[in-house]
Amino acid sequence: MISPNDLQTYIAVAKQRASRPIHGGNRQWAASMAGISPEQILDFSASINPLGTPKSAIMAIQSHLTDLSHYPDPEYTLLRETISKFHQLAPEWILAGNGVAELLTWVGRDLSQLSSTVLFTPAFTDYDRALKTFDCQVERYPLQLSNQQVSFNNDLPEITNSYNKGILINNPHNPTGYLFTRNSILPYLERFALVVIDEAFMDFLTPDQQQSLIDLVPSHPNLVILRSLTKFYSLPALRLGYAIAHPERLQRWQSWRDPWCVNSLAAAAGLAVLEDVEFQRQTWVWLKSAKSQLFTGLSQISGLNPFPNVANYLLVQTEIEGSLLQKELLHKHQILIRDCLSFPELGDRYFRVAVRLEDENQKLINAIAVLNHL
Repeated sequence: MISPNDLQTYIAVAKQRASRPIHGGNRQWAASMAGISPEQILDFSASINPLGTPKSAIMAIQSHLTDLSHYPDPEYTLLRETISKFHQLAPEWILAGNGVAELLTWVGRDLSQLSSTVLFTPAFTDYDRALKTFDCQVERYPLQLSNQQVSFNNDLPEITNSYNKGILINNPHNPTGYLFTRNSILPYLERFALVVIDEAFMDFLTPDQQQSLIDLVPSHPNLVILRSLTKFYSLPALRLGYAIAHPERLQRWQSWRDPWCVNSLAAAAGLAVLEDVEFQRQTWVWLKSAKSQLFTGLSQISGLNPFPNVANYLLVQTEIEGSLLQKELLHKHQILIRDCLSFPELGDRYFRVAVRLEDENQKLINAIAVLNHL
């Protein structure tokens, strides 16, 4: 029989887990846990470009403040034209959205019409939200994490009876940062009724490194690509993303959702940043150097094993509980990392950190090294 003290402890732990955020970047939660203001937190939990919002976006927002007294263009014509030029596609193949999260909702509705959806796990937590909303049946294929390598337990091309199934792929994969090659995905286009690829972090790779399938959308009505403009361009508060898919699918999604999903300031910022070639170049230069520094620094700390990847974040295997490390870093150093308790396949022996500026990366490395010696 459980004693009253044990029961109280169990309830307290259960409440703490239930209240934990399932996404990174929740500075308000972290601040309340540490008893400090959100502005005091050095946030490694959200994988946002630390170079900050481009000046081009700020100027665009300022120049469109008078638009606040008018409704946005419901078709987002100028934004779609800019995105179409960026990807060399016709505008009717593009739908702007209130971040990728909103677009995932309509992905879930389409996938619910199929017998099941194949999902590689661990997976971005919002996928479950979107799939559960419409009672999608999910087949989970786990990624195997061992010896600092990512691989599959099963040979995915052997997935059977896929003609009435969908597949949802995150590329690069979150939280591992694993990059699927174009060639590894191509067979799915012929075998699945619907192939959805979330490329929210693809733009952190230089054009010659990217493995995007955007150019194949016009020839594959069953292919949907999702892109974010908030992570690379440091605009998470504006909520801006877009889908690339067959016009008939996008027209259907448009009929389902609320009008004016994207605000005018977000649309103006999106127009500006897509043409900001200098900011794109600066980001690629920063990431190459800063990521190498962070990976090397974490690798040199006993008990930590970061996984090599292509993204602007690192998944780290740890001998110390990730949630405990998160707590200690927050309370003693005002640093927030992402624990992996919201990824059931990972649990408390992993954590994820964003790549930030080199002096900030060094603060994290030093703080963990100090805690590791206590």
